[in-house]
Amino acid sequence: MKIINYISNLAIPLVFLIILFFGISEKKQIFDLFLDGAKEGIEIAVKILPTLIGLFVAIGTLRASGVLDFIINIITPVTNLLKFPKEVMPLAILRPISRKCFSCNRNRHYENIWCR
Repeated sequence: MKIINYISNLAIPLVFLIILFFGISEKKQIFDLFLDGAKEGIEIAVKILPTLIGLFVAIGTLRASGVLDFIINIITPVTNLLKFPKEVMPLAILRPISRKCFSCNRNRHYENIWCR
């Protein structure tokens, strides 16, 4: 178990050093690329924020009314067999009926019936 702990402690610094090594060897502007990636990450976070807020409001409303707990209690025997955590069930139930889905946000040129 100690070896796994040791490897996991070294994983992130090792990946960081590998990225730096390849960036320097290919003469890339590493910091500029990092800033571009951070900017894109913030833009994506801003785009999905309304969807997340809507999901949390819907979960709060359904939980306060008792409907969500009723549905989860009905589904629990099946999810226990699949070892699916009970805590994630509200998101798993509400995500398919949300307005936007991850695949449509990722691939902006393709839209299917589940993403409308």
